[in-house]
Amino acid sequence: MVGVFLTIWVRRSLRKRIQNVKVSTVGVGAMGYIGNKGSIAVSMSIYQTHFCFLCCHLTSGEKDGDEQKRNADVQEIHRRTVFNSRVSTPKTIYDHERIFWLGDLNYRINLSYEKTHEFISNHDWNGLFEKDQLRVELRKGRLFDGWSEGVISFPPTYKYRFNSKKYTSDEPKSGRRTPSWCDRILSYGKAMRLLSYETVDMRLSDHRPVKAVYTVDIEVFSPKKLQRALTFTDAEVEDRLSSEDERIAGIYSLGLS
Repeated sequence: MVGVFLTIWVRRSLRKRIQNVKVSTVGVGAMGYIGNKGSIAVSMSIYQTHFCFLCCHLTSGEKDGDEQKRNADVQEIHRRTVFNSRVSTPKTIYDHERIFWLGDLNYRINLSYEKTHEFISNHDWNGLFEKDQLRVELRKGRLFDGWSEGVISFPPTYKYRFNSKKYTSDEPKSGRRTPSWCDRILSYGKAMRLLSYETVDMRLSDHRPVKAVYTVDIEVFSPKKLQRALTFTDAEVEDRLSSEDERIAGIYSLGLS
């Protein structure tokens, strides 16, 4: 891949609990395969829960119909992301229990440059977000069915002047673009709670990065409990079953009184 980078950092205490790390790359650029656009996905397990982290850079452009090209990129990434793994580990994106999709998705805002700046001047993020292409595509059910994104309460992340808080000017030579939320973080799966979703004031490019903080439940297998269960004697099992039968009978009798 060209210009797409994904790194995953874990606490030292969790390092030994990370297993089954696999990587899959998909190019969707020129001719449908060149790596100037595409994705990198990492599959891994934390304890007994399977995670997938995917970073992408989708087709750019703010002409009518360009969003359909981005939709096609997403569908192609879903189709071609495959992890060479054993039978017991995930092979596709949706085989995972917790999934994070992030990067420059490049979806734009369906408004003129001037109208967009009116919303920005008023800090009317809710009104502006109604015209966000990704939001529109999600509502129409064209992609990312069942996925979630946090509430956007920050300015569009593109296109800024270098090392500045200002967006590119009206001068054609500056490469004027309608400000948009190109940079996004989506999630899919149960037992995931978003705590924060915000932009970061780093002025190293014409984009502003975004960050999200989640709490995620994971399944932890306990060898000690399994060993204890496997070492029950027949007498202990019979005793437990008898106690359970007596408890149920007592509840049933109480209910009839």
